[in-house]
Formats: sequence, structure tokens, C-alpha cells
Amino acid sequence: MPYTIAKRIIPPIVNIWVERINGIENIPKKGGFIIAANHASYMDHLIIIANFVTYLNRKVHFLSKKEHFDNIFKAAWHTYAGAIPLDRKKGGKEALRWAIRALKQGKIIAIHPEGTRSLTGKLEKAKTGTARLALKAKVPILPVGLIGTFEILPKGKYIPKAKKATMEIGKPLYFTEYYNKKINKRMLNKITIKIMKEIARLSNQKYRFKHE
Repeated sequence: MPYTIAKRIIPPIVNIWVERINGIENIPKKGGFIIAANHASYMDHLIIIANFVTYLNRKVHFLSKKEHFDNIFKAAWHTYAGAIPLDRKKGGKEALRWAIRALKQGKIIAIHPEGTRSLTGKLEKAKTGTARLALKAKVPILPVGLIGTFEILPKGKYIPKAKKATMEIGKPLYFTEYYNKKINKRMLNKITIKIMKEIARLSNQKYRFKHE
């Protein structure tokens, strides 16, 4: 049973800032899959972990930038939470290899396709790594839209405001038609746009970026 003690403490605290969660029935009950969500706050990780782990009784692994492991206390928390260090200077190849193996073993990986927190709360242009990972591991992507987390705890702030957030969980996106094809840039861009447009819909936003 993952996070035996933390499951009793963290979800009730985190959900003080959560007004509602819609679409919980869309979460796959078994097998590996990728959670893909927008990212505007540190609250995003906590809300996803607190509610997905409680619902599934399974661990959720985040790909987290290597810098989060530089501080001993942050490293301890990220390790306990199941975060995987991603070295962006080296392209994150080692972390992605780990994630592919984990997904094939039936584990859950959570990713923010934008790669970093938004400074405005609005969607940023996504990278294609999430699409590549889904194709390599041959697993579905579960789109998640987080609304209101930026107003609670934007980047640079450390004390959350007394506001409420909503988590909208969409239906899994399957890309089986690409599994037996050679992965190319056009394919990754097309899938990335589809993922981000669904995240945008769930978070009441528009995704206006072009992928060439």
C-alpha cells in the first residue's frame, strides 16, 4: 500500500483548496498510463497525487527537473513521492528510458507537457516528450485540466492563498494507430496538439500555439 501514513494526512490537507473533482470515473483502473496536466503552481503536483493515489491506491511517479533534488529536504520529499529526476541539460533521456520501462510494467507517470510552470497561469507551448513517451510505451494519455491553482500558489510564492481549485479529468486518449509506424516530428506535433487542446478544454483555456 503506497504512502500508508501520508495518505491519511496529505489528502485532507490538500483538498482544503479543492472545490471539486470531475471525471474521476475516467481514470483507468489498471495498467500503465500517463497523466498529462497543465502546470501553473506547486499545488498541481499535490492535488494530482493526493487524489489519484487515494482513488487508485497506486503510486504516481512524476518526472521532475534534476534541480529539485539539489536540496536535501526537497530531495527527500521528491524521492518519497516517487519523483524521477530529469536532467534537461542532457535532454532527459535517462529519465525517459526509466519512464518507458515503468509504463510497460503498468506504472503511472504524471507529466506536465509544458515542461515548467506558467508565469501567467495561461498555457505555454508544450514539448513533444509526452507524445514520444506514449508512443514508445504504447499507453494511453489521461488529460487533466487544473483550474485555479495559479491563484492559490503561483511561482515565486510560498504561502497558498485561501482560494479554491478544480480538477477536470478527461477521457483517456489512445494513439494506437501510430504504434506500428516510425515516429517522426510531424506525428509528435500532431499528437501534442491533440493532447494540449484537450487539456485546454478541460482547464477552460485555448491552446493557440503552432507546432511546425
